[in-house]
Amino acid sequence: MIPSHRYVVAFVINVVLPTAAYRAMLPHVGLAVALLASALPLIAWMGVDFLRSRHVDALSAIVLAGIALSLLLLISQPVAWLRAAREPLVSGVIGVLFLCSLALRRPLVFYLARSTLSREHERRELEFDAMWASRPPLARSIRLMTAVWGIGLVGENAMRLGIASMLDGRDPHWLSLCIRYVTYGGLMAWTVAYRRLYIKRQ
Repeated sequence: MIPSHRYVVAFVINVVLPTAAYRAMLPHVGLAVALLASALPLIAWMGVDFLRSRHVDALSAIVLAGIALSLLLLISQPVAWLRAAREPLVSGVIGVLFLCSLALRRPLVFYLARSTLSREHERRELEFDAMWASRPPLARSIRLMTAVWGIGLVGENAMRLGIASMLDGRDPHWLSLCIRYVTYGGLMAWTVAYRRLYIKRQ
């Protein structure tokens, strides 16, 4: 399973830095350019990771895909309240991808865990493949984590967009930011606690 400190690193790289870049650029440029700016920390991290270990971080790739899909939505004549919300749909898009991946033989969390393990040791991903095939409880736990994160991300995005649409032009930034960090903090805390419980049971 993934070491607990990895969640903190992943949170900073894939949530804090893109959000900071988006917020820093939004007052000066349009939504689309600000969204592009949020992708720069991810691209930089993926480039450094690839040069260092010939490895592409799976979570960063998923977040980058979410940014790309959100950008396509923003530039394709969105409804007025969505543009007024001044919020990217990255987390909601990623949540939908997580939930849709439950229909696949291996959901997205499987690839995230495999990616992290392969970075730690050259052949650990092969061990993880073997455990996935031979340990049904592991497969169930990965699917549960995928479902929880998918529901959490979609719910977080829906709440932020709902608040933005109800405030009628007032700046919902502080409340939106609180919801974002509370949701991600709760999901991370649950993941760490569930991981420890799984290891204890096994």
